[in-house]
Amino acid sequence: MPEKKRAIHTGHRGRVKEEFLTRGLAGWPDHRVLELILFYAIPQGDVNPLAHELIDRFGSLDRVLDALPEELMKVKGMGEHSATMLKLFPAVLGRYVEGRTGPGEIVHTVEEAGHVLAPCLYGARNEMAYVLCLDAKEKVLGVRKISEGNNSSSDVTIRRVAEECMALQATFCYLAHNHVSGVALPSPEDMNTTNVIRAALEPLGVWLVDHLIFVDGDLVSIRESQAAGRGSFRMVYPGQW
Repeated sequence: MPEKKRAIHTGHRGRVKEEFLTRGLAGWPDHRVLELILFYAIPQGDVNPLAHELIDRFGSLDRVLDALPEELMKVKGMGEHSATMLKLFPAVLGRYVEGRTGPGEIVHTVEEAGHVLAPCLYGARNEMAYVLCLDAKEKVLGVRKISEGNNSSSDVTIRRVAEECMALQATFCYLAHNHVSGVALPSPEDMNTTNVIRAALEPLGVWLVDHLIFVDGDLVSIRESQAAGRGSFRMVYPGQW
C-alpha cells in the first residue's frame, strides 16, 4: 500500500477510535460500529467497504454478530481471524452482563427472569440449559449451567437441576434453554421435561416457576403456553434482550 494512502487510513482509524473513547457509540450507524470492530481484526487497510458489505448481506449489526462463522467467511475479505473477532463480541457481552447479575437481585416476573438468563445464551450455537435459583423472597442465589448439547438437543437431567437447587438452598427456580433451530415453539419434549422436573423438585421443597425458551430476541414461557392450551404457545415479549 502506498505510504500516502496508508497514512490516510491510519489517520481515519485514529479519529474513529478517538470519537468512540470520547463520545461512545450513540448515534453511530451499524456499519461504523462494525468498522471499528474490524480495525482490530484487520490491522491495515480500509475496512469500511467490508463493513458495508456485511451489513448489506446480513441486514443489521446484530444479525452480523449472530451469523455463523462459515457464513461470515463467505463474504470477500472475511477470514477466520475476522470471523472469530466478530463472534467474540456477543460472547463477551453475555459474560459481562452475567457477571453484573449478582446475588440479591429480585426476580418477581418472567420478564425479569428473562433479563437475568438471556446473557447466558448470547451467541450460543449449541443448545444449552441453565437453572436460575431464587430464595423464598425471590432473590437471586445464582445461575448454573445444567447442560450443553449438540446442535439439535440438550440433555437436561433431573439430578443436575436438583443438585444445583439444593446446593444453593433454593426455594424457587426457573429453567431455561435455547432453540438453535430458530423455532420458538415448545416441543412435546420441552413440555414433558418441564412436568417431570417440576414433579421431582416439589418433594425437595423447590418450586419450578417456569421453563423459558430463548430464540434470537424472543422468549417463550412454557408455563403460560401450557395455560393457553394444547397447540398454543405464549410469547412473553419479543425484542432484544
